[in-house]
Amino acid sequence: MTAFEFHNPRFLFLLLLLPLYWLAYWRQQRLGAVRFSSLDGLEGLPVSLPVRLRHLTVVAGSLALAALTAALARPRLGVGEELLETEGINISLAVDLSTSMLAEDFTVGDRRMNRLEVLKPVIRDFIGRRRGDRIGLVAFAGRAYPYGPLTTDHEVLSRMVDRLEIGMLEDGTAIGMAIVSSLNQLRAAEGGEKVILLLTDGINNTGKIDPVTAAEMARGLGVRIYAVGAGSRDPVPYPAGRDARGRTVYRTVSLPIDDDELQRLADLTGGAYFRAEDTAGLEEIYRQIDQLEAAPIRERRFTEYRELFPAFIFAGLALLLTKIVLRETRLGSLP
Repeated sequence: MTAFEFHNPRFLFLLLLLPLYWLAYWRQQRLGAVRFSSLDGLEGLPVSLPVRLRHLTVVAGSLALAALTAALARPRLGVGEELLETEGINISLAVDLSTSMLAEDFTVGDRRMNRLEVLKPVIRDFIGRRRGDRIGLVAFAGRAYPYGPLTTDHEVLSRMVDRLEIGMLEDGTAIGMAIVSSLNQLRAAEGGEKVILLLTDGINNTGKIDPVTAAEMARGLGVRIYAVGAGSRDPVPYPAGRDARGRTVYRTVSLPIDDDELQRLADLTGGAYFRAEDTAGLEEIYRQIDQLEAAPIRERRFTEYRELFPAFIFAGLALLLTKIVLRETRLGSLP
């Protein structure tokens, strides 16, 4: 099976120059016409071959422009579809982006950081260790959003993790909807074990589907939920604005996590629940989850391409040379 594509299709907009080229040629033909007082004496004269082929130069020019434009767009042909079979599982990462993730109860070195800042490098490290896995990304707060599809391109996925920001979605904690969004991501996956890795620091307070119902759906589909509750059980510093000098002002707040419900979600699906109260605990939890048993998955993709742009370049140059030769010899016209 083969697949044809343009690697740089943005250059195809140059084809819009073709109508302008034809318009300029038409205007030149009209303005360059030789006027006679009468054509009566020319009637019945045979029409020569150059006259019959007088439009051939503009046709050759048009084809040359089209061929060179196609070359810029870099046409290529995928040859030899390869079926890869590797050891891995299908994982949907559901990450909480509610405003409570701004709480700064984690420490890296001597620097206090908020929960999302600490979570990002831990997730990237986890992704980097899951070679062969197909991993997707779901962001959620007041609603859930499938941020990154299941993929084995972990480098791209890590960059998407870096772009996660609090405030991307309306505030709230829709844990049930996050699970459903992850299930939608996983249900199309072919083969392999299916797992949801859910990270949250709050209590479900919005969404059309409650977490327990969503977990029962996951159990019916054979999907296990590994839930991680991130945050201290004690009151935590939370940014409350800035003072007159532009410095961040903090207030101490309590941000409870519903450990019992998260444990229930994990138990319903045969997964596990972990509570991370500091940076070391969060890293250790992801290392434990990294020990998940691998199962074979199959992925079909093109691995080799044959570049076609040289042929288009040669064709374009040949047509351009043909136009020049015809214009300067047999099909030359009066200025």
